Amino acid sequence: MKPLVVIAIGGNSLITDSEHMSVVDQYRAAGETASHIAPIVAAGNRVVITHGNGPQVGFILMRSELTRNVLHQVPLANCVADTQGSIGMQIAQTLQNAFERLGSEQQVVAVVTQVLVDQEDPSFVNPTKPIGPVMSEEEARQRAEEDGWVIAKDANRGWRRVVPSPAPLEILEMPVIRALVESGTIVVAAGGGGIPVIRKPDGSLRPRPAVIDKDAASCLLARELGANVLVFSTDVDKVALNLGTPEQIDIDRMTAADCRRYLDEGHFAVGSMRPKIEAALAFLDAGGEEVIITQPHLLGEAMRGGRGTHIVP
Repeated sequence: MKPLVVIAIGGNSLITDSEHMSVVDQYRAAGETASHIAPIVAAGNRVVITHGNGPQVGFILMRSELTRNVLHQVPLANCVADTQGSIGMQIAQTLQNAFERLGSEQQVVAVVTQVLVDQEDPSFVNPTKPIGPVMSEEEARQRAEEDGWVIAKDANRGWRRVVPSPAPLEILEMPVIRALVESGTIVVAAGGGGIPVIRKPDGSLRPRPAVIDKDAASCLLARELGANVLVFSTDVDKVALNLGTPEQIDIDRMTAADCRRYLDEGHFAVGSMRPKIEAALAFLDAGGEEVIITQPHLLGEAMRGGRGTHIVP
């Protein structure tokens, strides 16, 4: 069978800078990423795509809160569903356009995906997932005081709102996703980490107010599908040690043992690279062959063994 590659597109990588944050700007960024994924498929790989939604879900939630005196507010789980539809459409449509330019009739579909979480997950009382725009500390503290937001510093970016981020336990649409992949369809799934739901004692499902980490959900999806390679398309060329300091070192290649050592040494921030490294280790421990971390425009070279950071067992 053709190799199976799961490509996780970061929500931040769809926003090139603070001057290009509109829906049109994000559509263009999705198209740019799609133009680098289509050749990977053309080269003989099966591909499943996931995506983040940290900035975008925060925008929707903020828009809902700002209009709360005019319209009903939108629950956080519904905001996640909204981003699955909108970003999924952008990726699927721009990728379909890229295949059209290549003269390919390859089909692409986005699947609204629910992910089971534990009602007692500690994240519900200790929010950690950054969403929405980056703010100054002054603005963030004002939001916390006036609107009740939980805020935290987001790596080296600034201050952001944080929400619960429970661990993903089960991707409920997995049988459908697997069937589509086996049929040769390119699937966009588990967007934004999936819509978080719990299962009640009677078997019924209920949404929960949270945003599941996209990297953890992508790892679970890749493991369940038996993927060969897991790729994190993000906003940096490579993983770095001592990030943002004069001693910064970019890494071309490292082993799982290297990753664990660097984690213990505190090199990777919780709101930035740490979730990707932890997901990489879980994927490799489950039998995955390789994890690649790089920017969208370097995906093709990275898949050929060139650019980016390559993590192996």
